[in-house]
Amino acid sequence: MPWNKDDYPDSFKNLNPDVRSKAIEIANALLRDGYEEGRAIPIALDRAKSSVHGDEEQPVYEIRVHDEGWQLKKKDSKKAILIEETKEDLMGDAKRYVNKNNGELHIYTEDGKLEEKLYE
Repeated sequence: MPWNKDDYPDSFKNLNPDVRSKAIEIANALLRDGYEEGRAIPIALDRAKSSVHGDEEQPVYEIRVHDEGWQLKKKDSKKAILIEETKEDLMGDAKRYVNKNNGELHIYTEDGKLEEKLYE
């Protein structure tokens, strides 16, 4: 089933409109070429971001423990962008913010170890 601007995969939801439109176009082309949805979606996301943003450096954002709970901050910045009491409360807003800003998200454990990278 081809996707359109009103009906697309959930993973396209938080993309900026230009990237989302390109991702839909690429995903539909991959489906026509016989790719399964599970493969077409991540390929389309990657190619759309590259196509729209070119070779520009992706900003890196971090989720780390903070005096008041957990924070989202840009790497090497001292100022928090978002702060929540729990990591779980922060995750949704942080993912939306990082996607909107076409960034990469590094998620750390409470003891400061890198746990996961998203949107590389």
